[in-house]
Amino acid sequence: MSPPRILLCGDVLGRLNQLFKRVQSVSKSAGPFDALFCVGQFFPDSAEQLEEFTDYIEGGGGRSQIPLPTYFIGDYGVAAPKVLSTASRNSANLGFKMDGFKICDNLFWLRGSGKFTLHGLSVVYLSGRQSSNGQHFGTYSQDDVDALRALAEEPGVVDLFLTNEWPSGVTNRASASDIPAGFLDTTGSDSSVSELVAEIKPRYHFAGTKGVFYAREPYSNVDAVHVTRFFGLAMVGNKDKQTYIRAISPTPASTMSAAEISMKPPNTTLSPYTLVVDKTALEEVTKRSNASVSDSQYWRYDVSHKRHKSGSGEGNKLCFKFIYSGSCPRGEKCNFQHDMDAREQYLGGVCLDFLIKGKCERGPDCNFKHNLQNEGESHSRRRRGSENDNGNRSKECWFCLSSPNVESHLIISIGEFYYCALPKGPLVQDHVLVIPIEHAPCTLSLTQQSNSELVKFLNSLKLYYKNRGKEAVLFEWISKRSSHANIQVVPVPSTKAAAVQDICNLAAKKLGFKFVVMKFNNSSDGREWLRMQFDRNYSFFYVELTEGTILSHSVEENENFPAQFGREVLAGLLNMPERADWRNCALGKDEETKMAEEFKKQFEELDPNQ
Repeated sequence: MSPPRILLCGDVLGRLNQLFKRVQSVSKSAGPFDALFCVGQFFPDSAEQLEEFTDYIEGGGGRSQIPLPTYFIGDYGVAAPKVLSTASRNSANLGFKMDGFKICDNLFWLRGSGKFTLHGLSVVYLSGRQSSNGQHFGTYSQDDVDALRALAEEPGVVDLFLTNEWPSGVTNRASASDIPAGFLDTTGSDSSVSELVAEIKPRYHFAGTKGVFYAREPYSNVDAVHVTRFFGLAMVGNKDKQTYIRAISPTPASTMSAAEISMKPPNTTLSPYTLVVDKTALEEVTKRSNASVSDSQYWRYDVSHKRHKSGSGEGNKLCFKFIYSGSCPRGEKCNFQHDMDAREQYLGGVCLDFLIKGKCERGPDCNFKHNLQNEGESHSRRRRGSENDNGNRSKECWFCLSSPNVESHLIISIGEFYYCALPKGPLVQDHVLVIPIEHAPCTLSLTQQSNSELVKFLNSLKLYYKNRGKEAVLFEWISKRSSHANIQVVPVPSTKAAAVQDICNLAAKKLGFKFVVMKFNNSSDGREWLRMQFDRNYSFFYVELTEGTILSHSVEENENFPAQFGREVLAGLLNMPERADWRNCALGKDEETKMAEEFKKQFEELDPNQ
């Protein structure tokens, strides 16, 4: 199978006629092409170009058509807020959004930051520009940056990295004769992009906004065998006739041999960003003498240090990768704190910017909390470094009944091996978690005796929902990094239950995989089959639908699988995409307690532990 053909373009500025005329010309000589990615400002600079731009956006009839799948990250310019607000509310954009919000036929907006696979290529992007004014469109947030940093820890090589602004320092160690005339690194460059590209280590990096074309020599990456090629693209229709469109046909890294991916051209330079890191290291040396340069990616000041000025030194620095993702690839070798309390604050809906920096620049526009939850209690019971102590894990886990962190007011039933609880931020009313009492990473690895109790719980919940005109959809995400397993059980109206399998398959197709589908007469047989399918060396996802149908997928090492797949799919099906993130659904403790008590009362007759 031949490699995909991809076009990349600089700032479009709304000049779609000129862009697609050029695309047509290039396609005749080197096409056809599978996709077009646009970096830099996509929307018009002035109202004069709006009519031309709108002809494409509205489409249909005799209006202009976009000839191939086109993706953009420059979500700013004239009419951007209006167009993008409309797209955000469009029913076509329900559920998954990492691979683009649909604006119109063949046009997709890559919002925020994310990673997805297109024609076998791993694509990572950062939308918008750096800004501190908290704009809703056209800027990226610290959360977007931290999400990419967490993605950088995932296995596999990224093929394409797309940003609007150039990385600061990209011309370090480059040939002076190739640097564009009048180039200023301080204008249209972003140090955050430099830090990200040094961590992500893509094979290709494309950016716009500078108004000039620049093809840097390939450079080697630290702790990686492959090289990175950077291209800065000019504006569409620029007067100097500089290159604004580039065609590439890269073989996906996932299909390349080790020898192929490690090839280095003769003009390869050292990384331009190690100079930036070295400078940072000199500034940091007075703050901490024992940590390596690369450790700067991992730590942030402890929350208590920010607010109470208590403590000092290394013990008051947190591993931000642990706070964000719940794990750290350095494990016991990490020099910074794996603080479960700070992690819980984040999981409890506290703004990541607020936790990390002590403030949030988005202010009232931010959807998350800007105060610590139960601050005095959590500060007093914080146990430093215990994430690396296996004996204390259950004490820190918020699903373990022995933990002081467990949300006991949400528990609705306790058996010998499992208990049921309402989740924080439920997707819908009567959304339930079934959780093993043992601190185990997955339910498929537990004993047959415990499995029998689990099946009783699930059958009781199914009957409870059926009596209310609903069907149970249950799913479990088993990550290799999972700590304490839980099965999510979500009631779906009977009228929509038949569509769950179709929307799951559609979402899987968008992510580039197919579910294994099996049907069983009862849950016991289904779970026995799942136990045989599960391999501890891989992450695993399954969903059990009505009438015993099970969809399962073993996640490959370099595959990007959303941890919230099940919830996002159901949120789309139920026409409530805003509830795909549980933090948008968080309730107060009094309201949670009331919901749990009402559920217990109604579930009492069917509760297998009564």
